[in-house]
Amino acid sequence: MRHLFIVNPAAGGCDISGGVRAAAAHIFGEGGEYEVYVTRAPGDAEDKVRRESERGGELRVYSAGGDGTLNECVNGAALRKNTAVAVYPTGTGNDFARMFGPERARLLDLEALVRGEVRPLDLIECCGRYGVNICCAGVDARIGTQVHRYSRLPLVGGKFAYMSSAVMNFFRGVCDDMSAEFDGRKVGGPLTLVCACNGRYYGGGFNPVPDARPDDGEIDFLVVRGMSRLDFLRFARRYSVGRAHELPGETCIRHRGRELTVEAREPVCVSVDGEELRSRSIVFRAVPGGVNFIFPRGMEFFKDSNMKTGEK
Repeated sequence: MRHLFIVNPAAGGCDISGGVRAAAAHIFGEGGEYEVYVTRAPGDAEDKVRRESERGGELRVYSAGGDGTLNECVNGAALRKNTAVAVYPTGTGNDFARMFGPERARLLDLEALVRGEVRPLDLIECCGRYGVNICCAGVDARIGTQVHRYSRLPLVGGKFAYMSSAVMNFFRGVCDDMSAEFDGRKVGGPLTLVCACNGRYYGGGFNPVPDARPDDGEIDFLVVRGMSRLDFLRFARRYSVGRAHELPGETCIRHRGRELTVEAREPVCVSVDGEELRSRSIVFRAVPGGVNFIFPRGMEFFKDSNMKTGEK
């Protein structure tokens, strides 16, 4: 078994590569085959994971960084039976890790991850990419993917960058000329957003579907009809804490299934775990058990799960 530690030196504003090297040396001593790889550019992590996986043999990958680093590692490992991924959440948002509540602290124990168990998690296929957490199209995708434009400004970072992106996109408009279709039902536009949840948190802590699971073989979809800016302000607070269903009528439609299609008049912003894409025709499709994932043993989150572990 080979162990590959992928470290994003820019994640979280602090280069932790030295700490990861020290921890790996302590865990393996002289008796393990491992590599600590520090990424150099966007896409580097995905390419490295794919290359190492194609060498054959069992490969375990530890993503040390934020949600973007994890997404790259997941795309490099997707559908590869010999490769499993773990998240070591050291980024700014770490939205995927939030799903595990207090147990997310265990994800920062590298030795527990190395000695951990492998579980298959679902993926969302979208526009030729894979997401393990949340994918979306509409105003929330614009806000979430444009945060980096503001985080580079002096005295702006973290939540302030997200707030800056939210304000700018609020004034730009909260609707897109797009429609959604699932199970033969079409929801006409304009729409404010379409969200596909495999995980539970995105956008720095928004929690639209508190009971979503990444191992049930289905996706929790939310389709939000077009609304005014004033209504959007009222909506956002409830949406952020999983209470969008309290809105009147069918303002927010929830659907659990395997596939949902979005058609737009013009290319709209699409977010795949925070990665920005643009498309007029979007399909969010579930890939049950699409990636092997490593967790510390005995996680309470999976206590009632029907998914089998891959014991090693």
